[in-house]
Amino acid sequence: MVSTVSKQKLYQTRIDLAEDIRAKVVGILNQTLAATLDLKTQTKQAHWNVKGMDFYQLHELFDEMATELEEYTDMVAERVTALAGIAMGTARLAAESSILPEYALDAVSGTDHVTALADRYAIYAQHLRESIDSTDELGDADTADLYTEISRTIDKRLWFLEAHLVG
Repeated sequence: MVSTVSKQKLYQTRIDLAEDIRAKVVGILNQTLAATLDLKTQTKQAHWNVKGMDFYQLHELFDEMATELEEYTDMVAERVTALAGIAMGTARLAAESSILPEYALDAVSGTDHVTALADRYAIYAQHLRESIDSTDELGDADTADLYTEISRTIDKRLWFLEAHLVG
């Protein structure tokens, strides 16, 4: 997707970021959009398929987490379009471009799902922190702030997941 994004047409805008800067930021945001969509669907996969003694608690937690991720997909996609780019938000593009590994379809127990999600949330959290730095270095404080907002919640969710794995 990076090559598709780098050649993507940007629309005219009165936002005072140079077009080359906007193009780079849109590329970063579209990578995040793919990962966020993928993480949301993987979280729903866990929500639908978890079994065991902690079923209800985890079923509810995973649904809450997926709902948060849905909000983040909207925030990221709208930032792309605010910068006069095109949000690359289809399921096919997300699957093709995501930084996350595929979810194991044989995961059944709560521990299986919590471990799989913790692994993916950690990758996603690292991507967010790198994107905070990248967009800040490009001079787009608004996008860096958006990433910071998302990062705080993702780190909290990673803590929740990891807490289930202790003991």
